[in-house]
Parts: sequence; structure tokens; C-alpha cells
Amino acid sequence: MAVFALLAFNLLFGGVLAYLAGAAGLAQNRRLRQTGIAATALVKRRPEGRPLLQFATREGLVMEVFSPVELRGGPEVPVRYDPADPRLVLVQGRERRAVEYGFLGAGAAIVLTALTLAVLSL
Repeated sequence: MAVFALLAFNLLFGGVLAYLAGAAGLAQNRRLRQTGIAATALVKRRPEGRPLLQFATREGLVMEVFSPVELRGGPEVPVRYDPADPRLVLVQGRERRAVEYGFLGAGAAIVLTALTLAVLSL
């Protein structure tokens, strides 16, 4: 029974973390969509990995950040960046909502499994 209780605690902890990661990702995406500054980024392809995005902030600072998503298509993409931290970028139309909802769903399922194991271990 102690094994079930320990497993339930570990699953509960992991499930809560996964759920919070999904919720935080969705909140950040929503915040950037609502308050982020619109810009056009130049896509700089690399031989491996995600491309770099180069854009100018409203203040004229040129930023170069890794794209948060895989990109196909043209040389430029519309982005929204956080004015307080321009390294935080959202590629418009490519928000990765499915990944964030996946974390929410997996976290909730793991929490329910953990609670079930906790009840069974009593």
C-alpha cells in the first residue's frame, strides 16, 4: 500500500506541473496576442533546428531570437513581441495551442490517476 501512496504522490506532483505548464503557456500566448507589439520578422534559415527571427522593436533595437515554432514558407512572418522583454515572441497564426492544451489534458489525466491510486491505497 505504501508503494501506491508514493506512486500517487509522484503522479500528482507531475500532473500538477504538466497542467501548470500548459496553463502558463496559454496565458503567455493570450497576453502576447492582446498586449504584444506587432512586427514583421525576417526568417533566417539554419541548416539544423529552428530558424532565427530578426525584427526591429518599436525603439529601433534589432532583435534576433530563435523561432518558438517550426516555420515553412516565406522569408518574413508576422510576430508579436513583449515590449518588456522582446525576446518573448509569438509567431502570429502559429501559437502552438495544441501543445499547451495537450499539457493541460495530460496533466489533468495524471492528476485523476494519482487521486484514484491514492484512494485505492487507503
